[in-house]
Amino acid sequence: MNERLHSVLAQRGLSPESLAELCEVDPKTVSRWLGGRVPHPRHRFRAAQHLRVEELFLWPAPTPASAPNAGQPGVGSGLELVGTYQNRASVPRDMWLSLLKGAQEQIDVLVFSGTFFAQSNPHVAKMLAERATDGVQVRLCFGDSNGQAAAIRGREEGIGDTLAAKIRASLTYYRPLLSETGCEVRLHDTTLYTSLFRYDDDLLVNPHVWGQPASANPLLHLKRVDAAGWFDNYAQSFEAVWATARPWTPDQEGPSSHGQD
Repeated sequence: MNERLHSVLAQRGLSPESLAELCEVDPKTVSRWLGGRVPHPRHRFRAAQHLRVEELFLWPAPTPASAPNAGQPGVGSGLELVGTYQNRASVPRDMWLSLLKGAQEQIDVLVFSGTFFAQSNPHVAKMLAERATDGVQVRLCFGDSNGQAAAIRGREEGIGDTLAAKIRASLTYYRPLLSETGCEVRLHDTTLYTSLFRYDDDLLVNPHVWGQPASANPLLHLKRVDAAGWFDNYAQSFEAVWATARPWTPDQEGPSSHGQD
């Protein structure tokens, strides 16, 4: 069974019949693809194009047993790349929602302000609380509005104290989560090279380009393949930042020295 094809279809909200129509093949043909059969090259290309994923992710090239480095950790890590987006703003809203709803074990978010995360989904706090009730570990890590890292980033983007204000505004959405078991919110004061959004074995990586807002920067969709690939490197960076971040205590936060409340 091609579990990756099953997973991507579910995330995109497409039925096998819809994919068959897009690829101009019989629905039974797509059923055979789902069962493990490898499509003709032209159909592989069209399916991957319509699903907005890398073809090799859906149908990895077999690695000959005698090939150099075969079986060594890290080889083939590029297969973790499910898809790319020119900028974060172009990621479909339905994809954010489906990944959040589908998480079964953990949801990790690392951002400075992440205002879009709540503004594009006004029910995000309620949905996160529901996932936590179902046993999902929810960890949200925002920038410290009083920290030096946020101040420097604001200057680099040319928005000054606005970033600190955006952080405080964004955090107001998540106050209800502080009393929920399984939910934690922390503040970091680190240089943020990449925003991260993890949903179990799916990871959305939003690298930062100097001087540009995160929404205008590229986004990579990774799927965990092994313990020595890109996914785990980024996941470990989240853990490193999380370990140094402090718990968010809104009632004890003083006024920001970098912007108005």
